[in-house]
Amino acid sequence: MQEIKVKNIIIGKQFKSSANYQEFVKIVKEQNIKVSVVEAGQRINIEKDLYFDILWPSSNEIISENSINNNSLVCKMVYKDISTLFTGDIEEIAEKAILEKYKNLKSTILKVAHHGSKSSSIKEFLNAVKPKVALIGVGKNNKFGHPNLNVLKRLERVWK
Repeated sequence: MQEIKVKNIIIGKQFKSSANYQEFVKIVKEQNIKVSVVEAGQRINIEKDLYFDILWPSSNEIISENSINNNSLVCKMVYKDISTLFTGDIEEIAEKAILEKYKNLKSTILKVAHHGSKSSSIKEFLNAVKPKVALIGVGKNNKFGHPNLNVLKRLERVWK
């Protein structure tokens, strides 16, 4: 937001503040950016045949354990017959809560949760999504060792 012009922001409902969030709020006010706060159950229509279903977070099911990660925005983008599941930084506890809440998570593309961290991408979640493609956002030689080798192995099992 400091480098490029931003007109609109969609953000998940926040249940805990942080220094990053306070800086975000400051920049939004300074630049008069429109912010839409969303939570589970909402649909955002972009154009014909393109929409986002907001799956998480939910005010009724706030996760207190590592709350910033586990209440990350999770949404499914659908365009005609292609879908992408964006999972933010959720971990196992949130994945299990989402599995309990939704029966159809199947998606063409999965943005793997929490940079492929060992705390995410449980077998049951990956099997429910059954992605054809999995994307993991990481930097080379990152200090966290992401993605975790076991997560990569679990992904490989989904494709066998």
